[in-house]
Amino acid sequence: MIHVCSLARLQEIVDATGASHVVTLINKTYPVATPQGVQAERHLWIDIDDISAPLDGYILPQDHHVEQLLTFVRAWDRARPLVVHCHAGISRSSAAAFVSACAIAPKRDELMIALAVRQASPTALPNKRIVSIADRLLGRKGRMVAAVAAMSPYSPCHSEALPFRIDLE
Repeated sequence: MIHVCSLARLQEIVDATGASHVVTLINKTYPVATPQGVQAERHLWIDIDDISAPLDGYILPQDHHVEQLLTFVRAWDRARPLVVHCHAGISRSSAAAFVSACAIAPKRDELMIALAVRQASPTALPNKRIVSIADRLLGRKGRMVAAVAAMSPYSPCHSEALPFRIDLE
């Protein structure tokens, strides 16, 4: 099970779910401590900003960032949940959760995963660049990108999203 939340809800969600692994997708200028109850080596921090095109002063998601995510989630034993978070729990984290679910279940239909994300969260808006890179790296031939595009409609969220989860089966 993958749980998605904002930075503000991170420790609460780790505590509530008993998660053993955490993925942080936040520029390292924000201080994020490894949550209590999670071993440091089970906390992946991906230093990126929430952008989909180059912008001066910001860190654009690149192949190596998505490769880090894929390596980490493939090594996760799934005995206990994984928590994925970004600053607001809307874009980078929902993209990483979607990508993780696709990587862990390579035969599962991308559209079904994307629709499960939408059903779990009306405010999820997966970062298109992260999804596009993962689509290519996973050999999904545009199906992940198309699935995320089919998630509409999106309900705007102005501060932080409510936590949600994605089941892997």
